[in-house]
Amino acid sequence: MSLLDKDNRFNLANLITFGNIACGVIAIYFIVKGDFLTAIVLAWIAGGLDIADGKVARRFHLSTDFGIQLDSFADFLSFVVMPSFLLFYALQKGMTNGMQEIVAGVVFVFYIISGLRRLVEFNLKADVGGVTKFFEGVPTPLGAIFLWVLYLLYSYEVIENIYIITVCVIMIAWSLNSKLKIPHP
Repeated sequence: MSLLDKDNRFNLANLITFGNIACGVIAIYFIVKGDFLTAIVLAWIAGGLDIADGKVARRFHLSTDFGIQLDSFADFLSFVVMPSFLLFYALQKGMTNGMQEIVAGVVFVFYIISGLRRLVEFNLKADVGGVTKFFEGVPTPLGAIFLWVLYLLYSYEVIENIYIITVCVIMIAWSLNSKLKIPHP
């Protein structure tokens, strides 16, 4: 089977998506090891691969239901779970009591569930090969960027209060499933 065969589960578009997944998994490994810079670089590579897989799928007519599902799994890992781990692990250095860890943990579980819900809803509405003019709600890659901005604000001590960060995470989680209209790139 060819890399440009739509029926091949390992066609070019899906291989790019698998690369996105690999970046997300490896980034989580580096987060756990405390190497946030490498994790962030891998996250940005995952973002580039996320853009590329869709463009390749449309350009070479490789869009399939399998590819749509695979892309959402990749987005869940690389743009929901991984950035949540990044920010949660970064916040741990400033947690002074168990209550902060519990609150942050609950908030990040809420974020992860919100991201998963958003992706499932998106898949239920998705047309193979179709691109809409607007997203309804904040797309998970944009939510991930917002979490990375919070990570930077916390890391550079612009916002040092863990509760302020968690309130911001709650607002981002809400925005994922909101009725906000976000232009499709």
